[in-house]
Amino acid sequence: MRAALLVIGLVVLTGCTREASQKDLSVYVDPYIGSKGHGHVFVGANVPFGAVQLGPSQIMRSWDEFNGWDWCSGYNYISEEILGFTHTHLSGTGIGDLNDILVLPATGQPQLQPMAFEKPETGYGSLFKKENEKTEAGYYRVHLDKYGITAELTASERVGMHRYRFEQTENAHVLVDLKFGMGWDAAVATRFEQVNDTLFTGERFSKGWSKDQRVFFALKTSVPVKSLQLFEDTVAVQGNRAEGRATKALLFPALTDGKKELVIKVALSPVSTENALLNMNTEVPHNDFDRLREEAREKWNTHLSRIAIEAADSVKTVFYTALYHTRFAPSLFNDVNGDYLGSDKQVYRKAGFQNYTTFSLWDTYRALHPLLTLTDPERSEDFAQSLVNITKQQDAMALWPLYGSETFCMMGNPAMTVISDAFRKGLLRKETALQAFDALYKVSNHPTEAELPVGQKWVKDLKWIPADYIHETVAWGMEYAVADGAFSAMAEALGKNEAAQYYGERAGLYKLYFDPEKKFFNGRFADGSFRKNFNPFSADHRTNDYVEGNAWQYLWMVPHQPYELISLLGGDEAFVKRLDEFFALPSELDATASNDISGLIGQYAHGNEPSHHVIYLYTFAGKPGKTAEKLREVADKFYTTRPDGLSGNEDVGQMSAWYVLSAMGFYPASPLSGEFVFGSPLVNKATLKIGKDKSFRILVKNNSRENKYIQTVRLNGKNYEKLSISYADIMKGGELEFTMGAQPAAAMEKAQRPQ
Repeated sequence: MRAALLVIGLVVLTGCTREASQKDLSVYVDPYIGSKGHGHVFVGANVPFGAVQLGPSQIMRSWDEFNGWDWCSGYNYISEEILGFTHTHLSGTGIGDLNDILVLPATGQPQLQPMAFEKPETGYGSLFKKENEKTEAGYYRVHLDKYGITAELTASERVGMHRYRFEQTENAHVLVDLKFGMGWDAAVATRFEQVNDTLFTGERFSKGWSKDQRVFFALKTSVPVKSLQLFEDTVAVQGNRAEGRATKALLFPALTDGKKELVIKVALSPVSTENALLNMNTEVPHNDFDRLREEAREKWNTHLSRIAIEAADSVKTVFYTALYHTRFAPSLFNDVNGDYLGSDKQVYRKAGFQNYTTFSLWDTYRALHPLLTLTDPERSEDFAQSLVNITKQQDAMALWPLYGSETFCMMGNPAMTVISDAFRKGLLRKETALQAFDALYKVSNHPTEAELPVGQKWVKDLKWIPADYIHETVAWGMEYAVADGAFSAMAEALGKNEAAQYYGERAGLYKLYFDPEKKFFNGRFADGSFRKNFNPFSADHRTNDYVEGNAWQYLWMVPHQPYELISLLGGDEAFVKRLDEFFALPSELDATASNDISGLIGQYAHGNEPSHHVIYLYTFAGKPGKTAEKLREVADKFYTTRPDGLSGNEDVGQMSAWYVLSAMGFYPASPLSGEFVFGSPLVNKATLKIGKDKSFRILVKNNSRENKYIQTVRLNGKNYEKLSISYADIMKGGELEFTMGAQPAAAMEKAQRPQ
C-alpha cells in the first residue's frame, strides 16, 4: 500500500509525477481509501458499472462494541480475517446487504459454519496479514494464512474469476455457502446443482434491504471436481442437487502436487441459470486469469482517461481514486441478451436498452449524475429508461432501487431531478422524455393507497406535511420541493405549461416550513403552528423534523431556488453573515445524532449530502472568495490518501463526485440551472474528453496553496465575466482558463452570478 500522504488541496506539479500516468492512470487508484472508518467502500475486483463486485467478506462486528455499521460493504480495513469471497457488494452505503454466493478455497478438515470473531480458530475463514494483501482497479489478491492459499480475483461485467494457488493439496476443497449474507440480508430459498464434473448452477433468493433479491449463477472450475458433498446448513444431502434455505456445497477438485492451481468462474444473472451460463460463455469463454485481469485494467483506464489532470501525485491519487469510485454504480442489472428482471418480478426479454440498478438517488442527484452527464452522457438514456420502467412496474416513484426491489430509502423524489437534468441537457430521446413525464406525473401527483411517497397527499394540495403526521417532515417537504422544481422545468421544456405552473408552485412549498420567529425551517403542525420546543442543534436520529441533520444543516436545503433563499434570510449581507456563523459554530452533536453527520466544520457536515452545495452558496451571494476558502479547507481535511481518507459514507459515488468536480474548478450547486459554479480548482490542468474528437481543457495559472482565489477567467481566449459555466458550453469543447491569486478579486465579486 502506498504511504499515507495528506492531500492538502495544493496543486503544484512536481518532478516526482510518474511517467506512467499518461498511459496507466490506474496506478493512481488506491481502493483502500475510504475502506476504514465510515467510508464503507467496496474493496475487491470489478469493472466500471459492472453487475459483479467480487471481493472479500469479513465478520460484521457488534454494533455496540465495534460500530458494526462500518462493515456495511462487507469489508473494513482494520479487519484481519476473511470468511470468503462474494460476488455482489454495496459501496459507501449506510445499510448492509448483498455479499451473495460466498466461495472459499480451503484445506484440511472442512467447516460449514463461519468463524466467530471471538474464536477465529474455529469455523471456516482465515486470518491474513496486510502485507500479503494487494488491491488495485479490477484486481484483488490475498494470502489465506490458515490454508496456505493465495487467492486472486478479477472480473468482467457479469463474471467473477478466482485463481487459487495451493501450497499443498491434501484435502483441498472449495466451500460454496449460499446461506451467507451481510447486514440485513437473509437467504430464503437456495439451490445448488451439479451439471457435470466442472459445471455447477444454482440460485440464491434473499430478503433484506432489497426485499426480494434473486440471484442465479453458473460456476465452472478449471479442473474436474472428483467429489461433491451437499448440505442443508449442516445436514448432509444425498445426490447432486440440494435446495432449501441454507444450501452449502463442498467441491473437491482433482488437484495434485503437480497441479496446485485452480481457476473458478462465477457468472451472475437476475433471470435464470441458463442466462448466467450465457453470460459466462459470452464474456469469459476462457480460463486465462491474466488476460481477464488485463482487460479489466484496460476498461478502468478507458474510463479514468476521460479526465486527464496535471497535479502532484498525492492529488492524482485522491482524484483518480474518486473518479474510480464514481463508476461502481448504477450497476448493470441485465444479461448479455438484454433480459432483465423487473421490479414487478416479471422477466423482460431482449430489452433494447441497458437496464441498471443500485440508484442511491437521494445522494447522487447532487453531483454524481451531473458528473456522469459530462463523462458518460451516452448512459443517461439507459439510466432514465431504467428509472422510468422501475416506476411503472412498481407503481411508485423509483427512490433507491436495489436488485429488483424498491428499498424506499431516504426521501423526496430525486428520480425526477435526475431525469429532468438529463432531458434538459439534450441527453434523452423525446419518446423517453414523454414516457418519463407521464410516469412521474402519475406517481408524484396521485399517491398510492400506501401513501408512497410519504406525505405527498399534502404536497399535492399545495400544503405543508404536518409534523403531527410523521417525523422528518421538514426534510421530506424540502426534498419534494427540489424535485418538483426540476420537474416543472422539464414540463416547461416539453410544452406542458399547466403542469409546469403547478409543479412550479410545489417547488416553493419549502417556504411554508420557514418559521419567521425562529428564522429556521421548523416542523409545522396541522393547525399551522410551529414546533415550540425548538433547538437548531438537535439532531435526534429519526425523531426530529430533519433527516440525518438538524435545523442549521437544513437551513440551506434550497439548491433549486438559491436567490429566493437569500431573500428569505434577509438579502446578501445577512445571508453571508448567517453562512459565516454556520461555519463558525461549535461542532458538538447530541449523543442521539446520526452517524451520518460527520466531516464537521462548525455545523457544516461534509460527510452527509445535504451540505454538499452549501459552500457554493457564498458565490450566489456575491462572495466567491469565501467559497474558495471553504472549498480548500474541505479538500485539506476530508480527502486524503489514508484508508480513512473520506469523512463519511462514500454513498455510491456522491462523496467522490463532489471532489472530482470541485477539483476541476466547478460544481453543479443548483439542480435546475444546468450550470457549474466556479470554486477553487485543485489541479493545474484538466482535459475532459467530449465524444470522440473534442475536448474541454481547464488551465489553472499561478495555482498554489496560498493562491486559492480566482482572479480572472477566460473562455476560448476571451475574457469571461461570469461565476459559472453552462453544460452546453462545456460540451462544445474549448478551453477555460483560471488565473489564481492570494487575495479575493474585486472583479470576481462583480462578475455575473450563477443562474
